[in-house]
Amino acid sequence: MLAASSSVWAQTILSVLIVSAIAFVGIVMLILREDRLRQVVPILVSFAVGALLGDALFHILPELADDGGITVGISWIMAASIMGFFVLEKLIHMHHRLYAPAHGHIHPVALTNLLGDGLHNFVDGAIIAGSYLASTPLGIATTAAVVLHEIPQEMGDLGVLVHAGLTPRRALLFNFLTALTAVAGAIITLVLEDTIGGVVRPMLALSAGAFIYIAGSDLIPELHKDSQLRVSILQFVGVAAGFGVMAALLSLE
Repeated sequence: MLAASSSVWAQTILSVLIVSAIAFVGIVMLILREDRLRQVVPILVSFAVGALLGDALFHILPELADDGGITVGISWIMAASIMGFFVLEKLIHMHHRLYAPAHGHIHPVALTNLLGDGLHNFVDGAIIAGSYLASTPLGIATTAAVVLHEIPQEMGDLGVLVHAGLTPRRALLFNFLTALTAVAGAIITLVLEDTIGGVVRPMLALSAGAFIYIAGSDLIPELHKDSQLRVSILQFVGVAAGFGVMAALLSLE
């Protein structure tokens, strides 16, 4: 059993609190003009694609390979992670389609969005904890990848909540409260490792599947919506930069 040391607890909690604070990035939506947001968000999404895939390919999978190998069981956990996120997002999209928010009223779609986001953040916290249990450098790399994909996601979540009838201030507050579920996910993972052990490899496999799914299903399709040459070049540079950052973090290991 690999018990979580006090330093692992401190690093994990600090990291998930930083990730939770990303919920307030939605304030940018209320400050920047819409045309400026359209310029910034695609670059953030591009960078997040490279960071998520880079973390999975350069850090998580090599860690699994070095510590017990990438077995069929690990592959099944990664596949289950991908399918789990697919089902979760299908349910959320189906609810959005059936219950489009009515103007001027707080619609149940806001609750659905908050529940889905809370579960997603809970998993993020568990993933970060599992990464720190493996090693500090892997925990740092995973935290960076989570932060980068949370920034554009939180902007989108705020837009959904405001569109569903919440005031911007209440939307920001509720977004932050759901972000705090990352702390619960991290604590539960660390406690499980301390009590029963054996959660590190499954959590790393879960995170690899989640990052591959989010990058391939949610983010890359968004990049293909704009095929202008200049934008495409910026997107390519952003993805390459994300990979580059994750590769540079290998020097910490």
